[in-house]
Amino acid sequence: MSQAYTKEEILSLCEKERVKFVDLQFTDLLGQLKAVTIPVEKLEEGIDGNVWFDGSSIEGFARIFESDMYLKLDLSTFALLPWTKEGINVTARLFCDVYRPNGEPYESDPRYILKQQIARAESLGYKYFCGPELEFFLLKKDNGNIVPLPHDNAGYFDQAIDAATEVRKEMTNALQELGIEVEALHHEVADGQHEIDFKYGDPLMTADNATTFKYTLKMIAAKYGLHATFMPKPFFGINGSGMHVHQSIFVGGNNAFYDAQAEYGLSLLARNFIAGQLKHIKAMNAILNPLVNSYKRLVAGYEAPVYLSWGQTNRSALIRVPRINPARPKATRVELRCPDPSANPYLAFAVMLAAGLDGIENEMMPPVPVEENVYEFTTEEMMNRGIDTLSADLYGSLHALAKDEVVKDVLGAVTYKKYHDIKMREWDEFRIHVTDWERERYLGVY
Repeated sequence: MSQAYTKEEILSLCEKERVKFVDLQFTDLLGQLKAVTIPVEKLEEGIDGNVWFDGSSIEGFARIFESDMYLKLDLSTFALLPWTKEGINVTARLFCDVYRPNGEPYESDPRYILKQQIARAESLGYKYFCGPELEFFLLKKDNGNIVPLPHDNAGYFDQAIDAATEVRKEMTNALQELGIEVEALHHEVADGQHEIDFKYGDPLMTADNATTFKYTLKMIAAKYGLHATFMPKPFFGINGSGMHVHQSIFVGGNNAFYDAQAEYGLSLLARNFIAGQLKHIKAMNAILNPLVNSYKRLVAGYEAPVYLSWGQTNRSALIRVPRINPARPKATRVELRCPDPSANPYLAFAVMLAAGLDGIENEMMPPVPVEENVYEFTTEEMMNRGIDTLSADLYGSLHALAKDEVVKDVLGAVTYKKYHDIKMREWDEFRIHVTDWERERYLGVY
């Protein structure tokens, strides 16, 4: 959990823990973790005067002629990196915000984009909370090279043939040392697939935690000669990895999604929120499922929701309402089930919040909930009930994003163009690439 450290407390902790270096962390536009490392002797100067860097080589950041930027350290995110504690180069980390030389926040900094939406929600009297569930695969390595095979053949909650029980426990220990409160850990459905769930929180802290989570799991996996991947669909024929996100809004300390008198115990505000997300989900998906590979996961039959529907018991629904306990009204939430763990969590939570707020502000109402298994519906049943689907590929999602002013406004005009250009280049590279599948199928054509 975040702690309100002072500069003096951090400097004292560094001395006590024999810290030698400090990683000043931030992410690029796509969510890749970046860092400027400074010797601990430069930390006080960095806290007082910020740390300058060249942003021209960071994906989605500045052009060459506007490359000078600086990092403003967020002292509440100070933590020691557990895997460095036993060595001579003990290292701490701090998340940072990116600024222009004129003192203005950098408009393409994902952390800043999320902060803007948080401020908007708070101006309306709302406090947004979210909790992601990031699935991942562990892969084998051979002489340091990644072997594209799952490391075991275990299934959901298996123990006897689960080859990563101790790996997950060490990952959990490291996460908890970093201040991330782990709630559960287990093997997932697919071979070599896992999940470690951590406690929900405010979106900025949760995005920081999700970024730390991915970095930490990769570091611990490497100690065991494994590779942790958050690629959405690394293998044909088995489930891919999702990032279901639980969400709620509080007003004055109370969960505004709860209404004891309403169906499902779900308030009108919660229904407005759901309606907003369903309205904008096709555009949001360009950010929530940002890779060409993401759409290999989003197909019916592999526990990946593709149908624009909502319900309570229905796990084929895009938005699910976990069963509400009147004895625990603060736990009332809705679960968005389509995002995957390759998404930049700062941008993902920002667009999710904006879409929900649009639904609330415009008093949108969601369609009738669907409790049947939508995967079993015929095309005619789908049409009769007005159930649409997500775009089938990244290009379709980018096209939807281009037409959605609410979601585009979250990014801002400059950042939207950068993101769109990056992703269109990715799509074009994929579109013209000749795959092994095509060669196997078509070389014999005459």
